[in-house]
Amino acid sequence: MSKIRKAIIAVAGSGTRLLPATKSMPKEMLPIVDKPIIQLVVEELVEAGIEDIIFVTRWDKKPLEDHFDHSIALENDLRKNGKDDMADKISKIADMANFIYIRQKGPYGNGTPVLSAASLVDDEPFMFVWGDDLVKSKVSFTKEMVEDYEKNGKLMIGVQEVPKETVNRYGIVKLRAGTNEIEDIVEKPSIEEAPTCLADFGRMILNQKFIDILKKTSLGKGDELWITDAIREYIHQGGTFLAKELKDGKWLTTGDPLNYLKATLAYAMDREDLKEDLKECISLARK
Repeated sequence: MSKIRKAIIAVAGSGTRLLPATKSMPKEMLPIVDKPIIQLVVEELVEAGIEDIIFVTRWDKKPLEDHFDHSIALENDLRKNGKDDMADKISKIADMANFIYIRQKGPYGNGTPVLSAASLVDDEPFMFVWGDDLVKSKVSFTKEMVEDYEKNGKLMIGVQEVPKETVNRYGIVKLRAGTNEIEDIVEKPSIEEAPTCLADFGRMILNQKFIDILKKTSLGKGDELWITDAIREYIHQGGTFLAKELKDGKWLTTGDPLNYLKATLAYAMDREDLKEDLKECISLARK
């Protein structure tokens, strides 16, 4: 069984809910304290042993590409000013993995990035990740998924319980009784029709068979190409697709102002150099 060494990260979204901040800055480059969202995603993948990271981008993602390149002038300036530790930290960003960039082509939908990069992951398992989804946990959630795959060889997607009133925002998973096997998955069901409150999120292990199914998948809700529809067909054809529930951590979305602020606060409160002052600021703000 092939080891998982590659990841596809979807970063071709426009970030309209965060305008005007995203007018000239990719939403994935917005900072969570002092690191861009996308760097936290990449660090999670690298901790899991991912070596090749394929970004599926569009025309305005140049700042993201520059972030994962060396900045020789900046590194030299930092060293001249005696800031070697900071220069080393900046330099290491470019060396975390092999970074590959490809433009997204095809219909709207979260399945399109997989097809755009399909030729780069030919006949091997890979991670598929959404570039604005964070998973805050002590151990890389991707690493846990990879370790599970190495034991059972099954495709899987990350899931987390969400409040019932929000199920219409996500893909919702129904499990076979007493197992973590997906029996059904529905994209953005109504609150009344949702089979459970288990929402899928942007951490998946896929393979060539899944790509072959996705290529033949018709456009679904909203005339978009949905990963959930391909998962349903994969299961219909006799495949086993697992749900990996996030228990020792939290999935944090960053695609709108409120959730972006919640994610920033969650990471800031983990910082010993910020936590106490931040608590004081919050306390003052409540008065």
